[in-house]
Amino acid sequence: MGQVTRIVHRRADPGREKDYEELARGMLEACARAKGYLFSTLIPPRVQGEEFHVVLSFVSQCDLDAWRRSQVAHEWHERIKEVSSHAPEYRTFKTTELWFSASGLTGNKQPPRWRMAIVIWMGIFPIASFYVWFLFPILQSVHSFHAW
Repeated sequence: MGQVTRIVHRRADPGREKDYEELARGMLEACARAKGYLFSTLIPPRVQGEEFHVVLSFVSQCDLDAWRRSQVAHEWHERIKEVSSHAPEYRTFKTTELWFSASGLTGNKQPPRWRMAIVIWMGIFPIASFYVWFLFPILQSVHSFHAW
């Protein structure tokens, strides 16, 4: 099945942002002990009143589901409800879907793989060529380089 990433968006009640952040960080510390946990992060709002964003990544959907159904997760969510009356918004992705995600495209499908490969190559080839063109003359002047 593969690695999964879950993104949670939730707004803290006005004046409770600091409490929400402390509770969310505590929940992430508890989550780090769950089976299949890979990483997590909390992204605070840029300005007061915006949503917090929590990113959780697990080895598999089964591991994420086990965490979600755990008593520990339930207890942390109950604590967070005390400082946030707003319903959380959840989005779960296969982690590979986050690269070249179609969510930002106006159409309903991703570009073909060959097209993505060409775009990536167009970015890598000029940079690599420049380094070879620029560094090779410098490396030739290094005495140990001639020894090979």
